[in-house]
Amino acid sequence: MTAAEPTTDGSYRDRLVAVEPGGNEFIAEADRHGRPSQLLWTWASPNLEFATIFLGVLAVSYFGMTFWQAAAGIVVGAGLGALAHFFLSARGPQLGVPQMVIGRLPFGFKGNAVPSVLMAITAGVGWFATNSVSGAFALSTLLGIGPLLALVLVVAVQTALAFFGHNLVQAFERWAFPVLAVIFAITAVVIMGKADLSAPAVEGGVGGVGGFLLTVGAVFGYVAGWAPYAADFSRYLPATVSPVRTGLFAAAGLFSACTILAIVGAASVTIVTAATDNPTDAFTSSLPGWLAAATLLAIAIGAVAANAINVYSAGMAFVTTGVKLPAHIARALATAFFGVAGFLIAWWALADAAASYEAFLLLIAYWVGPWLGVVFADQYLRRGHRVDGFLYDRSYTNWPGLASFLIGLVVSVLLFCNQEKFVGFVVRAVPELGDITFFIGFLLAAGCYLVLCRSKIESERVAV
Repeated sequence: MTAAEPTTDGSYRDRLVAVEPGGNEFIAEADRHGRPSQLLWTWASPNLEFATIFLGVLAVSYFGMTFWQAAAGIVVGAGLGALAHFFLSARGPQLGVPQMVIGRLPFGFKGNAVPSVLMAITAGVGWFATNSVSGAFALSTLLGIGPLLALVLVVAVQTALAFFGHNLVQAFERWAFPVLAVIFAITAVVIMGKADLSAPAVEGGVGGVGGFLLTVGAVFGYVAGWAPYAADFSRYLPATVSPVRTGLFAAAGLFSACTILAIVGAASVTIVTAATDNPTDAFTSSLPGWLAAATLLAIAIGAVAANAINVYSAGMAFVTTGVKLPAHIARALATAFFGVAGFLIAWWALADAAASYEAFLLLIAYWVGPWLGVVFADQYLRRGHRVDGFLYDRSYTNWPGLASFLIGLVVSVLLFCNQEKFVGFVVRAVPELGDITFFIGFLLAAGCYLVLCRSKIESERVAV
Protein backbone atom coordinates (compact mmCIF):
# COMPACT_ATOMS: atom_id res chain seq x y z
CA MET A 1 0.00 0.00 0.00
CA THR A 2 3.02 2.29 -0.20
CA ALA A 3 4.02 2.05 -3.85
CA ALA A 4 6.97 4.21 -4.87
CA GLU A 5 6.09 7.23 -6.99
CA PRO A 6 7.69 7.47 -10.44
CA THR A 7 9.20 10.94 -10.76
CA THR A 8 10.57 13.25 -13.43
CA ASP A 9 14.36 13.54 -13.67
CA GLY A 10 14.85 17.32 -13.59
CA SER A 11 15.74 17.61 -17.27
CA TYR A 12 12.56 19.40 -18.39
CA ARG A 13 12.06 22.20 -15.85
CA ASP A 14 11.26 25.38 -17.86
CA ARG A 15 12.43 24.32 -21.35
CA LEU A 16 9.98 25.51 -24.03
CA VAL A 17 10.77 23.84 -27.37
CA ALA A 18 11.26 20.37 -25.97
CA VAL A 19 8.84 17.47 -25.82
CA GLU A 20 7.74 17.00 -22.22
CA PRO A 21 9.10 13.57 -21.26
CA GLY A 22 7.05 10.78 -19.76
CA GLY A 23 3.38 10.98 -18.89
CA ASN A 24 1.77 11.37 -15.48
CA GLU A 25 4.74 11.06 -13.10
CA PHE A 26 5.21 13.04 -9.89
CA ILE A 27 7.00 16.33 -10.65
CA ALA A 28 10.38 16.31 -8.90
CA GLU A 29 11.55 19.45 -7.13
CA ALA A 30 14.27 19.93 -9.76
CA ASP A 31 11.52 20.40 -12.38
CA ARG A 32 9.37 22.77 -10.32
CA HIS A 33 9.12 26.39 -11.46
CA GLY A 34 6.72 29.30 -11.89
CA ARG A 35 4.42 31.39 -9.71
CA PRO A 36 0.71 31.09 -8.85
CA SER A 37 -0.02 34.34 -10.73
CA GLN A 38 0.68 32.60 -14.06
CA LEU A 39 -2.52 30.60 -13.57
CA LEU A 40 -4.51 33.79 -14.21
CA TRP A 41 -3.73 33.74 -17.95
CA THR A 42 -3.45 29.96 -18.07
CA TRP A 43 -7.19 29.81 -17.38
CA ALA A 44 -8.30 33.15 -18.84
CA SER A 45 -6.79 32.70 -22.33
CA PRO A 46 -8.52 29.39 -23.21
CA ASN A 47 -11.87 30.90 -22.25
CA LEU A 48 -11.48 34.06 -24.33
CA GLU A 49 -13.04 32.26 -27.28
CA PHE A 50 -16.30 31.81 -29.15
CA ALA A 51 -17.56 28.78 -27.20
CA THR A 52 -17.73 31.04 -24.13
CA ILE A 53 -19.57 33.75 -26.07
CA PHE A 54 -22.09 31.18 -27.28
CA LEU A 55 -23.08 30.37 -23.68
CA GLY A 56 -24.77 33.75 -23.51
CA VAL A 57 -26.30 33.28 -26.96
CA LEU A 58 -27.87 30.02 -25.78
CA ALA A 59 -29.29 31.62 -22.63
CA VAL A 60 -31.16 34.31 -24.57
CA SER A 61 -31.94 32.60 -27.90
CA TYR A 62 -32.81 29.09 -26.70
CA PHE A 63 -33.51 29.24 -22.96
CA GLY A 64 -35.81 32.27 -23.23
CA MET A 65 -34.00 34.54 -20.80
CA THR A 66 -33.91 38.31 -20.88
CA PHE A 67 -30.42 39.81 -20.85
CA TRP A 68 -30.47 40.45 -17.11
CA GLN A 69 -31.83 36.98 -16.29
CA ALA A 70 -29.14 35.46 -18.49
CA ALA A 71 -26.44 37.53 -16.80
CA ALA A 72 -27.58 36.34 -13.37
CA GLY A 73 -27.58 32.69 -14.46
CA ILE A 74 -24.14 33.10 -16.02
CA VAL A 75 -22.67 34.53 -12.82
CA VAL A 76 -24.14 31.74 -10.67
CA GLY A 77 -23.06 28.92 -12.98
CA ALA A 78 -19.57 30.33 -13.54
CA GLY A 79 -19.16 31.05 -9.83
CA LEU A 80 -19.95 27.46 -8.87
CA GLY A 81 -17.59 26.09 -11.52
CA ALA A 82 -14.77 28.47 -10.54
CA LEU A 83 -15.19 27.54 -6.88
CA ALA A 84 -14.57 23.89 -7.73
CA HIS A 85 -11.53 24.92 -9.76
CA PHE A 86 -10.15 26.84 -6.78
CA PHE A 87 -10.00 23.79 -4.53
CA LEU A 88 -8.62 21.43 -7.16
CA SER A 89 -5.93 23.80 -8.45
CA ALA A 90 -4.80 24.58 -4.90
CA ARG A 91 -3.92 20.93 -4.35
CA GLY A 92 -1.68 20.61 -7.42
CA PRO A 93 1.62 22.00 -6.04
CA GLN A 94 1.29 19.96 -2.85
CA LEU A 95 0.75 16.60 -4.58
CA GLY A 96 2.72 17.34 -7.77
CA VAL A 97 0.66 15.01 -9.99
CA PRO A 98 -2.06 15.46 -12.67
CA GLN A 99 -5.70 15.79 -11.63
CA MET A 100 -6.70 12.36 -12.85
CA VAL A 101 -3.87 10.72 -10.90
CA ILE A 102 -5.32 12.33 -7.76
CA GLY A 103 -8.59 10.68 -8.81
CA ARG A 104 -7.09 7.31 -7.96
CA LEU A 105 -7.73 8.12 -4.28
CA PRO A 106 -11.54 8.17 -4.43
CA PHE A 107 -11.89 5.63 -7.28
CA GLY A 108 -8.94 3.27 -6.90
CA PHE A 109 -6.35 2.57 -9.59
CA LYS A 110 -8.60 0.51 -11.85
CA GLY A 111 -11.90 2.21 -11.01
CA ASN A 112 -10.37 5.57 -11.91
CA ALA A 113 -10.24 4.41 -15.54
CA VAL A 114 -13.98 5.20 -15.85
CA PRO A 115 -13.80 8.98 -15.17
CA SER A 116 -10.41 9.13 -16.92
CA VAL A 117 -11.90 7.75 -20.14
CA LEU A 118 -14.89 10.09 -19.81
CA MET A 119 -12.55 13.02 -19.38
CA ALA A 120 -10.28 11.98 -22.27
CA ILE A 121 -13.27 11.70 -24.63
CA THR A 122 -14.89 14.92 -23.40
CA ALA A 123 -11.68 16.94 -23.73
CA GLY A 124 -9.83 15.24 -26.55
CA VAL A 125 -12.80 14.64 -28.83
CA GLY A 126 -15.84 16.67 -27.69
CA TRP A 127 -14.28 19.99 -26.68
CA PHE A 128 -11.48 19.65 -29.21
CA ALA A 129 -14.01 19.33 -32.03
CA THR A 130 -16.28 22.09 -30.70
CA ASN A 131 -13.51 24.66 -30.40
CA SER A 132 -11.83 23.59 -33.63
CA VAL A 133 -15.06 24.24 -35.54
CA SER A 134 -15.48 27.77 -34.12
CA GLY A 135 -11.81 28.53 -34.81
CA ALA A 136 -12.11 27.17 -38.34
CA PHE A 137 -15.21 29.25 -39.10
CA ALA A 138 -13.47 32.39 -37.82
CA LEU A 139 -10.31 31.71 -39.83
CA SER A 140 -12.35 30.85 -42.91
CA THR A 141 -14.21 34.16 -42.76
CA LEU A 142 -11.08 36.15 -41.97
CA LEU A 143 -8.86 34.70 -44.71
CA GLY A 144 -11.54 33.89 -47.28
CA ILE A 145 -10.54 30.21 -47.42
CA GLY A 146 -12.62 27.03 -47.23
CA PRO A 147 -13.71 25.81 -43.76
CA LEU A 148 -11.89 22.49 -44.21
CA LEU A 149 -8.55 24.14 -44.96
CA ALA A 150 -9.06 26.49 -42.02
CA LEU A 151 -9.82 23.49 -39.82
CA VAL A 152 -6.60 21.76 -40.88
CA LEU A 153 -4.57 24.87 -39.99
CA VAL A 154 -6.21 25.30 -36.58
CA VAL A 155 -5.87 21.62 -35.65
CA ALA A 156 -2.22 21.48 -36.74
CA VAL A 157 -1.21 24.40 -34.53
CA GLN A 158 -3.06 23.35 -31.39
CA THR A 159 -1.98 19.70 -31.64
CA ALA A 160 1.66 20.73 -32.09
CA LEU A 161 1.51 22.88 -28.95
CA ALA A 162 0.01 20.05 -26.91
CA PHE A 163 2.45 17.52 -28.33
CA PHE A 164 5.41 19.51 -26.99
CA GLY A 165 3.68 19.70 -23.63
CA HIS A 166 3.18 21.69 -20.47
CA ASN A 167 5.75 24.48 -20.80
CA LEU A 168 4.99 25.44 -24.39
CA VAL A 169 1.24 25.34 -23.68
CA GLN A 170 1.71 27.61 -20.65
CA ALA A 171 3.89 29.98 -22.69
CA PHE A 172 1.29 30.19 -25.48
CA GLU A 173 -1.45 31.06 -22.96
CA ARG A 174 0.79 33.85 -21.60
CA TRP A 175 1.55 35.24 -25.08
CA ALA A 176 -2.08 35.01 -26.19
CA PHE A 177 -3.55 36.68 -23.11
CA PRO A 178 -2.80 40.38 -23.84
CA VAL A 179 -3.86 40.02 -27.48
CA LEU A 180 -7.14 38.31 -26.60
CA ALA A 181 -7.87 40.57 -23.63
CA VAL A 182 -7.42 43.81 -25.60
CA ILE A 183 -9.40 42.72 -28.67
CA PHE A 184 -12.30 41.24 -26.71
CA ALA A 185 -12.39 44.26 -24.36
CA ILE A 186 -12.91 46.58 -27.33
CA THR A 187 -15.45 44.20 -28.85
CA ALA A 188 -17.34 44.03 -25.55
CA VAL A 189 -17.57 47.83 -25.29
CA VAL A 190 -18.92 48.14 -28.85
CA ILE A 191 -21.48 45.33 -28.47
CA MET A 192 -22.70 46.49 -25.07
CA GLY A 193 -23.11 49.97 -26.51
CA LYS A 194 -25.31 48.71 -29.36
CA ALA A 195 -27.28 46.11 -27.38
CA ASP A 196 -30.85 46.59 -26.16
CA LEU A 197 -30.41 45.35 -22.60
CA SER A 198 -34.10 45.84 -21.82
CA ALA A 199 -35.32 43.72 -24.75
CA PRO A 200 -38.06 41.20 -23.88
CA ALA A 201 -37.38 37.49 -23.87
CA VAL A 202 -37.62 35.78 -27.24
CA GLU A 203 -40.76 33.81 -27.97
CA GLY A 204 -40.60 30.04 -27.96
CA GLY A 205 -37.80 29.74 -25.38
CA VAL A 206 -38.05 27.73 -22.17
CA GLY A 207 -38.33 30.81 -19.94
CA GLY A 208 -39.07 31.03 -16.22
CA VAL A 209 -37.26 29.06 -13.53
CA GLY A 210 -36.60 26.21 -15.95
CA GLY A 211 -34.79 28.50 -18.39
CA PHE A 212 -32.78 30.03 -15.58
CA LEU A 213 -31.70 26.63 -14.28
CA LEU A 214 -30.81 25.54 -17.81
CA THR A 215 -28.61 28.63 -18.07
CA VAL A 216 -26.94 27.86 -14.76
CA GLY A 217 -26.49 24.23 -15.78
CA ALA A 218 -25.03 24.98 -19.19
CA VAL A 219 -22.59 27.57 -17.81
CA PHE A 220 -21.63 25.31 -14.92
CA GLY A 221 -21.05 22.45 -17.38
CA TYR A 222 -18.74 24.67 -19.41
CA VAL A 223 -16.76 26.09 -16.46
CA ALA A 224 -16.67 22.93 -14.35
CA GLY A 225 -15.66 21.04 -17.47
CA TRP A 226 -12.15 22.40 -16.81
CA ALA A 227 -12.09 20.91 -13.29
CA PRO A 228 -10.71 17.49 -14.34
CA TYR A 229 -7.67 19.37 -15.72
CA ALA A 230 -7.09 21.70 -12.75
CA ALA A 231 -3.98 20.18 -11.14
CA ASP A 232 -2.42 19.44 -14.55
CA PHE A 233 -1.38 23.08 -14.77
CA SER A 234 -0.54 23.79 -11.13
CA ARG A 235 1.50 20.65 -10.44
CA TYR A 236 4.75 22.16 -11.75
CA LEU A 237 4.63 25.00 -9.21
CA PRO A 238 7.03 24.68 -6.23
CA ALA A 239 5.50 22.76 -3.35
CA THR A 240 6.11 25.79 -1.08
CA VAL A 241 3.73 28.16 -2.90
CA SER A 242 0.54 29.28 -1.15
CA PRO A 243 -2.39 26.94 -1.89
CA VAL A 244 -4.80 29.86 -1.43
CA ARG A 245 -2.98 32.06 -3.97
CA THR A 246 -2.75 29.12 -6.36
CA GLY A 247 -6.48 28.48 -6.19
CA LEU A 248 -7.42 32.17 -6.32
CA PHE A 249 -5.44 32.97 -9.46
CA ALA A 250 -6.74 29.88 -11.27
CA ALA A 251 -10.36 30.55 -10.28
CA ALA A 252 -10.09 34.29 -11.05
CA GLY A 253 -8.83 33.70 -14.59
CA LEU A 254 -11.56 31.18 -15.26
CA PHE A 255 -14.41 33.15 -13.70
CA SER A 256 -13.57 36.55 -15.18
CA ALA A 257 -13.12 35.33 -18.76
CA CYS A 258 -16.23 33.14 -18.71
CA THR A 259 -18.61 35.64 -17.12
CA ILE A 260 -17.53 38.64 -19.21
CA LEU A 261 -17.61 36.93 -22.60
CA ALA A 262 -20.80 34.96 -21.92
CA ILE A 263 -22.56 38.16 -20.85
CA VAL A 264 -21.31 39.87 -24.03
CA GLY A 265 -22.72 36.92 -25.98
CA ALA A 266 -26.10 37.38 -24.30
CA ALA A 267 -26.07 41.08 -25.18
CA SER A 268 -25.15 40.39 -28.81
CA VAL A 269 -28.43 38.52 -29.37
CA THR A 270 -30.39 41.73 -28.74
CA ILE A 271 -28.72 43.39 -31.76
CA VAL A 272 -30.64 42.82 -35.01
CA THR A 273 -28.30 41.33 -37.65
CA ALA A 274 -28.63 39.54 -40.96
CA ALA A 275 -29.22 35.78 -40.79
CA THR A 276 -26.21 33.55 -41.49
CA ASP A 277 -25.23 29.90 -41.01
CA ASN A 278 -21.79 30.93 -39.74
CA PRO A 279 -22.13 31.64 -35.98
CA THR A 280 -18.85 33.55 -35.72
CA ASP A 281 -19.84 35.70 -38.70
CA ALA A 282 -23.19 36.43 -37.05
CA PHE A 283 -21.45 37.59 -33.87
CA THR A 284 -19.06 39.94 -35.67
CA SER A 285 -21.51 41.28 -38.28
CA SER A 286 -22.49 44.30 -36.15
CA LEU A 287 -18.85 45.35 -35.62
CA PRO A 288 -16.84 47.83 -37.72
CA GLY A 289 -14.80 46.06 -40.42
CA TRP A 290 -11.41 46.41 -38.72
CA LEU A 291 -12.79 45.25 -35.36
CA ALA A 292 -14.69 42.35 -36.96
CA ALA A 293 -11.43 41.15 -38.53
CA ALA A 294 -9.54 41.51 -35.23
CA THR A 295 -12.32 39.65 -33.37
CA LEU A 296 -12.27 36.80 -35.88
CA LEU A 297 -8.50 36.54 -35.37
CA ALA A 298 -9.03 36.51 -31.59
CA ILE A 299 -11.66 33.76 -31.92
CA ALA A 300 -9.19 31.62 -33.88
CA ILE A 301 -6.38 32.26 -31.36
CA GLY A 302 -8.78 31.54 -28.48
CA ALA A 303 -9.77 28.22 -30.04
CA VAL A 304 -6.10 27.23 -30.24
CA ALA A 305 -5.53 28.36 -26.64
CA ALA A 306 -8.44 26.25 -25.44
CA ASN A 307 -7.63 23.15 -27.45
CA ALA A 308 -3.94 23.12 -26.62
CA ILE A 309 -5.08 22.54 -23.03
CA ASN A 310 -7.90 20.18 -24.01
CA VAL A 311 -5.78 17.78 -26.04
CA TYR A 312 -2.84 17.97 -23.60
CA SER A 313 -4.98 16.96 -20.64
CA ALA A 314 -6.89 14.39 -22.69
CA GLY A 315 -3.58 12.66 -23.39
CA MET A 316 -2.70 12.87 -19.70
CA ALA A 317 -6.03 11.32 -18.70
CA PHE A 318 -5.67 8.55 -21.26
CA VAL A 319 -2.24 7.61 -19.90
CA THR A 320 -3.73 7.59 -16.39
CA THR A 321 -6.17 4.81 -17.33
CA GLY A 322 -3.24 2.42 -16.98
CA VAL A 323 -2.64 1.89 -20.70
CA LYS A 324 1.04 1.03 -21.12
CA LEU A 325 2.94 3.12 -23.66
CA PRO A 326 6.68 3.83 -23.99
CA ALA A 327 7.37 5.82 -20.82
CA HIS A 328 9.41 8.60 -22.39
CA ILE A 329 6.75 9.56 -24.98
CA ALA A 330 3.52 8.22 -23.45
CA ARG A 331 1.69 11.55 -23.13
CA ALA A 332 2.93 12.82 -26.50
CA LEU A 333 1.65 9.74 -28.34
CA ALA A 334 -1.75 9.97 -26.66
CA THR A 335 -1.91 13.67 -27.53
CA ALA A 336 -1.26 12.96 -31.22
CA PHE A 337 -4.01 10.33 -31.20
CA PHE A 338 -6.60 12.75 -29.80
CA GLY A 339 -5.51 15.43 -32.25
CA VAL A 340 -6.38 13.13 -35.15
CA ALA A 341 -9.63 11.88 -33.55
CA GLY A 342 -10.74 15.42 -32.70
CA PHE A 343 -10.04 16.59 -36.25
CA LEU A 344 -12.25 13.86 -37.73
CA ILE A 345 -15.15 14.72 -35.42
CA ALA A 346 -14.72 18.45 -36.12
CA TRP A 347 -14.74 17.78 -39.87
CA TRP A 348 -18.02 15.94 -39.50
CA ALA A 349 -19.47 18.77 -37.33
CA LEU A 350 -18.69 21.57 -39.81
CA ALA A 351 -22.05 21.02 -41.49
CA ASP A 352 -24.11 21.98 -38.38
CA ALA A 353 -21.85 23.61 -35.83
CA ALA A 354 -24.32 24.77 -33.17
CA ALA A 355 -26.94 22.01 -33.28
CA SER A 356 -25.77 19.96 -30.28
CA TYR A 357 -23.83 22.52 -28.22
CA GLU A 358 -26.52 22.84 -25.53
CA ALA A 359 -26.81 19.05 -25.14
CA PHE A 360 -23.02 18.69 -25.04
CA LEU A 361 -22.66 21.27 -22.23
CA LEU A 362 -25.33 19.60 -20.12
CA LEU A 363 -23.88 16.12 -20.75
CA ILE A 364 -20.54 17.36 -19.39
CA ALA A 365 -22.29 18.63 -16.28
CA TYR A 366 -24.06 15.27 -15.86
CA TRP A 367 -20.82 13.37 -15.21
CA VAL A 368 -18.68 16.20 -13.80
CA GLY A 369 -21.28 16.91 -11.10
CA PRO A 370 -21.12 13.46 -9.42
CA TRP A 371 -17.36 13.26 -10.13
CA LEU A 372 -16.84 16.47 -8.17
CA GLY A 373 -19.10 15.16 -5.40
CA VAL A 374 -16.93 12.06 -4.96
CA VAL A 375 -13.64 13.97 -5.27
CA PHE A 376 -14.60 16.63 -2.71
CA ALA A 377 -16.05 14.07 -0.29
CA ASP A 378 -12.79 12.10 -0.50
CA GLN A 379 -10.72 15.26 0.00
CA TYR A 380 -12.78 16.08 3.10
CA LEU A 381 -12.38 12.60 4.60
CA ARG A 382 -8.62 12.53 3.89
CA ARG A 383 -7.83 15.97 5.34
CA GLY A 384 -4.55 15.65 7.25
CA HIS A 385 -3.73 12.28 5.65
CA ARG A 386 -0.63 11.37 3.70
CA VAL A 387 -1.76 10.07 0.32
CA ASP A 388 1.45 9.72 -1.70
CA GLY A 389 1.71 5.98 -1.14
CA PHE A 390 -1.61 5.29 -2.88
CA LEU A 391 -1.34 7.30 -6.10
CA TYR A 392 0.72 4.80 -8.13
CA ASP A 393 -0.24 1.58 -6.35
CA ARG A 394 -1.84 -0.58 -9.06
CA SER A 395 -3.38 -2.81 -6.38
CA TYR A 396 -5.18 0.02 -4.56
CA THR A 397 -8.97 -0.24 -4.85
CA ASN A 398 -11.88 1.90 -3.76
CA TRP A 399 -14.89 0.35 -5.45
CA PRO A 400 -17.43 2.10 -3.17
CA GLY A 401 -16.10 5.36 -4.60
CA LEU A 402 -16.86 4.28 -8.16
CA ALA A 403 -20.25 2.98 -6.99
CA SER A 404 -21.02 6.39 -5.44
CA PHE A 405 -20.16 8.10 -8.71
CA LEU A 406 -22.32 5.73 -10.76
CA ILE A 407 -25.26 6.01 -8.34
CA GLY A 408 -25.09 9.81 -8.48
CA LEU A 409 -24.81 9.79 -12.27
CA VAL A 410 -27.49 7.20 -13.09
CA VAL A 411 -30.11 8.29 -10.55
CA SER A 412 -29.76 12.00 -11.31
CA VAL A 413 -30.03 11.43 -15.07
CA LEU A 414 -33.01 9.08 -14.79
CA LEU A 415 -34.92 11.51 -12.57
CA PHE A 416 -33.85 15.02 -13.59
CA CYS A 417 -32.35 14.93 -17.10
CA ASN A 418 -34.08 17.28 -19.55
CA GLN A 419 -32.77 16.44 -23.02
CA GLU A 420 -34.54 16.22 -26.35
CA LYS A 421 -34.05 12.44 -26.52
CA PHE A 422 -34.79 11.71 -22.86
CA VAL A 423 -36.66 13.56 -20.10
CA GLY A 424 -36.21 12.39 -16.50
CA PHE A 425 -39.19 11.00 -14.59
CA VAL A 426 -39.36 13.87 -12.09
CA VAL A 427 -39.02 16.52 -14.81
CA ARG A 428 -41.87 14.92 -16.74
CA ALA A 429 -44.10 15.61 -13.76
CA VAL A 430 -42.60 19.03 -12.92
CA PRO A 431 -41.28 20.46 -16.23
CA GLU A 432 -40.67 23.90 -14.74
CA LEU A 433 -37.63 22.43 -12.94
CA GLY A 434 -35.61 22.72 -16.16
CA ASP A 435 -32.49 20.60 -15.70
CA ILE A 436 -30.92 20.25 -12.24
CA THR A 437 -29.22 16.92 -12.94
CA PHE A 438 -25.75 18.21 -12.04
CA PHE A 439 -26.84 19.51 -8.60
CA ILE A 440 -28.59 16.26 -7.68
CA GLY A 441 -25.71 14.17 -9.04
CA PHE A 442 -23.17 16.12 -6.98
CA LEU A 443 -25.14 15.87 -3.73
CA LEU A 444 -26.11 12.22 -4.17
CA ALA A 445 -22.58 11.05 -5.09
CA ALA A 446 -21.01 13.03 -2.24
CA GLY A 447 -23.53 11.69 0.27
CA CYS A 448 -23.02 8.10 -0.84
CA TYR A 449 -19.25 8.45 -0.64
CA LEU A 450 -19.34 9.90 2.87
CA VAL A 451 -21.47 6.96 4.02
CA LEU A 452 -19.78 4.14 2.12
CA CYS A 453 -16.12 5.14 2.38
CA ARG A 454 -15.67 6.80 5.78
CA SER A 455 -14.55 3.67 7.65
CA LYS A 456 -12.22 2.55 4.83
CA ILE A 457 -10.41 5.88 4.75
CA GLU A 458 -10.15 6.01 8.52
CA SER A 459 -8.49 2.58 8.50
CA GLU A 460 -6.04 3.79 5.85
CA ARG A 461 -5.05 6.69 8.09
CA VAL A 462 -3.82 4.18 10.65
CA ALA A 463 -2.04 2.12 8.00
CA VAL A 464 -0.07 5.14 6.75
